[in-house]
Amino acid sequence: MRIKVLPEFAPPVFLRRFQRSLSLRAAIDGVVDRDAPVRVRFAPSPTGNLHVGGARTALFNYLFARSKGGKFVLRIEDTDLERSTRESEEAMLRDLTWLGLDWDEGPGIGGDSGPYRQSERNSLYKEYAEKLLESGQVYRCFCSNEELEKMKEIAKIKQLPPVYTGKWATASDEEVQEELDKGTPYTYRFRVPKEGRLMINDLIRGEVSWNLNTLGDFVIMRSNGQPVYNFCVTVDDATMAISHVIRAEEHLPNTLRQALIYKALGLPMPSFAHVSLILAPDRSKLSKRHGATSVGQFREMGYLPQAMVNYLALLGWGDGTENEFFTVEQLVEKFSIDRVNKHGAIFDSTKLRWMNGQHLRALPFEKLTKLIGEHWKSNGVLTESEGPFIDEAVQLLADGIDLVTDSDNELSKLLSYPLLDTLMSSEGKCIVEDKLSEVSASLLAAYDSGELLGALEEGSACWQKWVKSFGKTLKRKGKSLFLPLRVLLTGKLHGPDMGSSVLLLHKAGTCGIIAPQVGFVTLKERFEMLRQMDWEVLNKDQPVFEPATN
Repeated sequence: MRIKVLPEFAPPVFLRRFQRSLSLRAAIDGVVDRDAPVRVRFAPSPTGNLHVGGARTALFNYLFARSKGGKFVLRIEDTDLERSTRESEEAMLRDLTWLGLDWDEGPGIGGDSGPYRQSERNSLYKEYAEKLLESGQVYRCFCSNEELEKMKEIAKIKQLPPVYTGKWATASDEEVQEELDKGTPYTYRFRVPKEGRLMINDLIRGEVSWNLNTLGDFVIMRSNGQPVYNFCVTVDDATMAISHVIRAEEHLPNTLRQALIYKALGLPMPSFAHVSLILAPDRSKLSKRHGATSVGQFREMGYLPQAMVNYLALLGWGDGTENEFFTVEQLVEKFSIDRVNKHGAIFDSTKLRWMNGQHLRALPFEKLTKLIGEHWKSNGVLTESEGPFIDEAVQLLADGIDLVTDSDNELSKLLSYPLLDTLMSSEGKCIVEDKLSEVSASLLAAYDSGELLGALEEGSACWQKWVKSFGKTLKRKGKSLFLPLRVLLTGKLHGPDMGSSVLLLHKAGTCGIIAPQVGFVTLKERFEMLRQMDWEVLNKDQPVFEPATN
């Protein structure tokens, strides 16, 4: 990291006291020792839920630390006392833990650089503020709010930047003491050079610079004794020996103030890397109006943490290949900050869902069946969470499940029997016209004789043998055999493997774990419906089922 005060903007003379803190050399090397251990931090404010943008920032910090053998520090920036809550903090910690982003130092763990909540570090901020006051880098400002507002109005009229005019920057000791004796409230203001330009080399964005005359002397301590954000962050990062600050690009303007404070305190600066914002599909900033935006929401929707981590990593980063499927271990191995894109990344919920499906199906089968089985039981679909039926159902339906919650709909579709809707559809009518009534009559005969049920009882091999024999009897094979059978037995034109579906339907009718409210139509009930079918009136505007007789 290099801070440059460029010669063409360098002032001929700085205030005497400020000359001690900011050299006029073309380049000032004030960075953390390159050989020092890598230490990064994620520093959320506990004022709401963990946004996916914050989660990605935490992830990039985590991956960078792990890839470099460094430390990942969690710090809670709770100086906004009115909005910060312990409930929000606990929710954020829970979300980070769920994502698997375990921190090396921070709340619940401790460490040598604690405490890790800013609200518990006030004495440290006051200590450093007093050092700056003693050195002349900071001065007391007794301006009232009314005076400050008037300065802004005058600057606006003159079309000047709304910066502090420096009224108390050159006050004498006597003037200051007079206000102190009167008990006038005051803030601590940082002296900023009136000319020059400061430049940093951002690890993602390259050279970034600011003209110092646009800043004005800024407050580091409020009149109530509370430190201001930029001062807290600088002191915290310096005293925690943070080597790299990886954060959202919205913090880029803060870097100017923080860099000046680092130099004034004589503390080494970390390297900075500012990550672009996550954007909605319309390229606006991702917000609640675009749907779910917090990690907690996605967790409740049934997303897997490893899928969230994989997807968030790809929002602005890639390993240079076409591969999009990564485990956390692979991300740690491949992650590098120089491959982070400086352009905004689009949050695509459809792709996230697809990716979740990839990770779901990559789980060991035992874990997948346990996850879905427990979901079915807790959701009232089944009365048991494990067993042969669940194993076979998961195996059959897995390809249609991207979220665990999708499994409800997939199982319900399997157990349903929308025969009438299917037969009345345009595609279904073609099948009806292909002598479906004859296939139905033969199927009913096989059911009534016990031949069909016997084959199902024996399992897959016997079922396949029966189907082959049934086809020979009807002189049908291939699509002309399997499609009518699928429609008559499942009530649908499409779906998972027909043989496996029918075998599972048979098992569903005998295992006794299907909850009544699911709407399962048993094989017996299906054949009763076929028995009542009036094929002659199927294409007429009349009921196609004869009413059951007592």
